[in-house]
Amino acid sequence: MTGKDNLTMLTDFYEITMANGYLKSGIVDDIAYFDMFFRRVPDGGGYAIMAGLEQVIDYLKDLSFDDDDIEYLRSKGTFCEEFLDYLRDFKFTCDVWSVPEGTPIFPYEPIMTVRGPVIQAQFVETMILLLVNHQSLIATKASRIVRAAKGRPVMEFGTRRAHGTAAAILGARASYIGGCSGTACTIADRDHGIKALGTMAHSWVQMFDSEYEAFKKYAEVYPDNCVLLIDTYNVLKSGVPNAIKVFKECKPSKMGIRIDSGDITYLTRKARKMLDDAGLQDCTITISNSLDEYLIRDVLLEGAQIDSFGVGERMITAKSEPVFGGVYKLTALEENGKIVPKIKISENVAKITNPGFKKVYRLYDKATNKALADVVTLDEEVIPEIDGYEIFDPNAVWKRKKLSNFYAKDLRVRVLDKGECVYECPGIEEIKKYCQEQIDTLWDETLRFDNPQTYYVDLSQKLWDMKSQLLRVHTVL
Repeated sequence: MTGKDNLTMLTDFYEITMANGYLKSGIVDDIAYFDMFFRRVPDGGGYAIMAGLEQVIDYLKDLSFDDDDIEYLRSKGTFCEEFLDYLRDFKFTCDVWSVPEGTPIFPYEPIMTVRGPVIQAQFVETMILLLVNHQSLIATKASRIVRAAKGRPVMEFGTRRAHGTAAAILGARASYIGGCSGTACTIADRDHGIKALGTMAHSWVQMFDSEYEAFKKYAEVYPDNCVLLIDTYNVLKSGVPNAIKVFKECKPSKMGIRIDSGDITYLTRKARKMLDDAGLQDCTITISNSLDEYLIRDVLLEGAQIDSFGVGERMITAKSEPVFGGVYKLTALEENGKIVPKIKISENVAKITNPGFKKVYRLYDKATNKALADVVTLDEEVIPEIDGYEIFDPNAVWKRKKLSNFYAKDLRVRVLDKGECVYECPGIEEIKKYCQEQIDTLWDETLRFDNPQTYYVDLSQKLWDMKSQLLRVHTVL
């Protein structure tokens, strides 16, 4: 959500046709449970980052159909008047649980659950997926890039390459959660409190009769933060020498150069030596130009002299794998006050769902505070923190491990109670800090870019037994 527009109708058309069908079938008020989860970490990574919850809450709180929406639906000739009257008085009354933003998340665990009248819980599928999929994708990519930078600041420079205005603004928000130091997107600073950063474009240099004149004028205008773009003409023959001349003449309190093209390793090493020889050891070097985690990792291994990075298109679009495959599936109904589990079965084993109303626990080693595994349980279950608690791989049940000296944390929080928000969204700085703290609980083997160790998401024995029973009941031999 990027403004005050009513986005209630931003949904797949079948959500509306199903809603009309639920009403005509007399099951409009039947209570259903839907889980959002994802099946695979992008880029073959070891973890993903949850993001987008704040925007989901804003959307759910503002759900309403205006007169134009009703007239549009009437014009389709598909929906009964009783259904249109229902929409006119629509109020979202579902319960919602979610993993907080900034939490590392893993495949097949329910990161969000919606419980309520099926006509409502079904309808919100599209926007929940749109908001969480997009921001989780960008936050995950940003986290990888920031880790590759080894403590050097990474600025998000992708606004002009984003897939539309919402993607630019919320992508900047997600990249900040993932660890970026700031953004080039000015409106993200205004609306989300993410520090806006930027220097100059090549056009500034071209506007003046000489590169030296362009640099000097910029230093005069911005004496407290003078970062010069030095690759308009020639980095080493003119850019660096002219920058050095201006820095010595104008003496800005903070100075730096940015290189946006060429051989990064070679140019930064040469530029660093020229700056140091001129006594400008405090002058920083920033690099941009189609960077990603692999390029950043490689140039640092090669000895590139870089203080910070500006990363654009490959982060804001998650170019290497631009889809976060979150899905939203029915997992249970309520009948006579009892929860009746539901399962989706597929010949593709990866698409078989975990039934029932569930919780997600993360188990931590008490000695190291490192995460050991996640366990998905039925809602009424509490994991006992006792020596000898056994976990097992639900896809290879003979792989079992007994844990000791651990503690368990329920990852999810209730965010809506009967449609009313009961959760105070943290500020963006708190989310970013929390994200880094939680990434630090993961083992280095899980954080590898290539062939990371699989982080286990296990099922409790009760949940596994329930799933096995439903598979037996619904499988035709």
